[in-house]
Amino acid sequence: MAIYRFRVIFEDYDEVLREVDVLSTHTFLHLHKIIQQSTGYNAEVPSSFYISNEQWMKGEEIAYLPTERKLERGVLLMENAKLSRYIDDPHQKFYYTYNFDRPFDFHVQLIKILKEESGKSYPSVFKTVGTAPKPFGSSVLPAADAAESEEKDYPKEEFDFLNEMEYGTDDTEDMDLMDDEESSESENDDFSGEFGDNDKYEEDY
Repeated sequence: MAIYRFRVIFEDYDEVLREVDVLSTHTFLHLHKIIQQSTGYNAEVPSSFYISNEQWMKGEEIAYLPTERKLERGVLLMENAKLSRYIDDPHQKFYYTYNFDRPFDFHVQLIKILKEESGKSYPSVFKTVGTAPKPFGSSVLPAADAAESEEKDYPKEEFDFLNEMEYGTDDTEDMDLMDDEESSESENDDFSGEFGDNDKYEEDY
C-alpha cells in the first residue's frame, strides 16, 4: 500500500515545519489529527482542508466539525473523504485552516509517495523542525500565565487612569474642580481694583 508523505508548514511561521506519513486509504481526518498531534494542539476543533493550485488558492473545501450553514451547502466531511481520491499531482497541495475560532493557516504539500514499511503504524510523524507557536487566545494559557499576562498588559496605574476618565462617581470631583476655578476667578476680581491702569495693561500684555 502507498504511503503519502506530506510537508506541513505554518503560513506565518515558515521556520516551523512537520513531515507526516499517512496511508493512501486514510481520510483527511487522519491527516488533520496527525498534524495536530505533531504540533500538540487540540484536534477537536472546526478545521478545513482546501484543494489548492500551485498558488495556494483555495478550491473545494473538506471540513471537520463544520457549521450548520456549511452542512446545508453540502460541504465534504473529512471523515468521509479518502486522500487517494484527491491526489491528482505528485506534488499535490492543500491549504489547511486549523481552528476557525483562533485560526492557524498551513501549507500542506505531498512531497513523496513511498511503500508501506512492515511493522510500522500509520499515520505517523516523520520529521519535526521548530517549535509550534502557542495557540491564540488567553483561554488556552495556564491560569498563572494568564494572570501574569494580564498584569503586564494592564498595569494598575493604567487602570486608575482609565477609571478617572469614566463618567459617574468622578463627576463630583469635576464639579469640585469647577467650584475651585470659579472661586479663584472671584478672588482675582476682588483684587483687580487694587491695581492701577498701567498694572492692568502690563498684566494683559
